[in-house]
Amino acid sequence: MKYGSDIRHRRSVRLKGYDYSQDGYYFVTICTQNRQPLFGEIQKGAIILNDAGKMIDYQWNVLAGRFTHIELDEYIVMPNHFHGIIIVTNIRAGTRPAPTRMMTIGDMVGAFKSITSCEYINGVKQNHWKPFDGKLWQRNYYERIVRNETSLQRIRKYIVNNPPRWQQDKLFTPS
Repeated sequence: MKYGSDIRHRRSVRLKGYDYSQDGYYFVTICTQNRQPLFGEIQKGAIILNDAGKMIDYQWNVLAGRFTHIELDEYIVMPNHFHGIIIVTNIRAGTRPAPTRMMTIGDMVGAFKSITSCEYINGVKQNHWKPFDGKLWQRNYYERIVRNETSLQRIRKYIVNNPPRWQQDKLFTPS
């Protein structure tokens, strides 16, 4: 295909030139396609996960088993999105074997989205979960490099307080 100036290009939300496989804390937000509320509902300021939401919760928790060079920190499954902190620990002398290729945050989020999409499709077919339109997750995801302890504590607090503040959340969609 020939390049043309009329072709639209998505603007990257990643920090240009940053190595997303390096050690550090990363805050990720992944939204459902069209922000469909597929994972549960907020009742009295708390998330009540449906079976699909429980599957998302489970798959997040086993992510560290798939990627041995990460740890998981605070997270929350919301009706139409997910927030989580991933701690990358690629280079720890003598503690873990180095992977042949350093996995990036994008690799991990991509695996999570792929696995949960397959599981959700099975849930739709076998357990009558609410169908989704085209794709389970939106194409991209949001990430923030956590640069210091103050920022980490603020993000953890945001995650914990997300359900009680649901109606004020920019990702809020009425059920």
